[in-house]
Amino acid sequence: MTPSVAGGLALALGSAAALDWGFLAQHGAAASLPPLGLRRPLRAARLLLGSRRWLAGFLVGIGGWALYVAALRLAPLSLAQAASAGGVGLLAVLVERTTGVRLARREWTGVGLAVAGTAVLAVSLAGGASASRRAEPVAVVLWVAGSLAVAGLATRRPAAGAGFGLAAGILYAAGDVATKAAVGGAAGFVPAVLACHGLGFVALQLGFQRGGALATAGVATLLTNGVPIAAGMAVFGEGVPAGTLGVLRVLSFVIVVAGAAALARPEPA
Repeated sequence: MTPSVAGGLALALGSAAALDWGFLAQHGAAASLPPLGLRRPLRAARLLLGSRRWLAGFLVGIGGWALYVAALRLAPLSLAQAASAGGVGLLAVLVERTTGVRLARREWTGVGLAVAGTAVLAVSLAGGASASRRAEPVAVVLWVAGSLAVAGLATRRPAAGAGFGLAAGILYAAGDVATKAAVGGAAGFVPAVLACHGLGFVALQLGFQRGGALATAGVATLLTNGVPIAAGMAVFGEGVPAGTLGVLRVLSFVIVVAGAAALARPEPA
């Protein structure tokens, strides 16, 4: 593993920690506010910005996103996402330590899987990491357009917090794919980055008022980390090493996504 890739993975882990804390702080603040809606966006913005806790979580989350952009300049998209997924266990720990919610055994199993998957990823990097190639613009456009369509379908049940978490995760993932294309030299995708992240932000805030932290931020984190791994291979040509190390690389992706899935608590009836 080259020093630049190692630095990129370290930045990805730092980004995950910042984003997880930011999500949790925003969830706690948004859940205590009057109902937010798309029909009165200025009122919703005033309510959110008027909460110091929400604003602190938002600013920390922005810092986490900046770290992620820096990570993408150093490491392939799929590896950066796998490292970020390893940090999803921190969200569960923060939920239990700061909110008093006792996590189920299945959720702690998810924490263990996330950590184990990151360890397997570290072992697989002994054979080096495949560099990303510059994606074809048409492929990126199709990926983002498909993500927008799926996210729209996910919000057809507005009462379900997990539905908005699903939409947020898909939109943030599409934004990450566009970010990778933009930092790779395709500056024309900057508007797509802003649009996808903006829509993901709105979906997540609406989900925070309809579900728990793990049912919204957990589902969003699962998809934000998992979907770009597939995009890294399908859109950016990020391959895996041959032999045992390749098997471990793929296994690490599977483990970290399974760990994130276990942390996404089902919606209450």
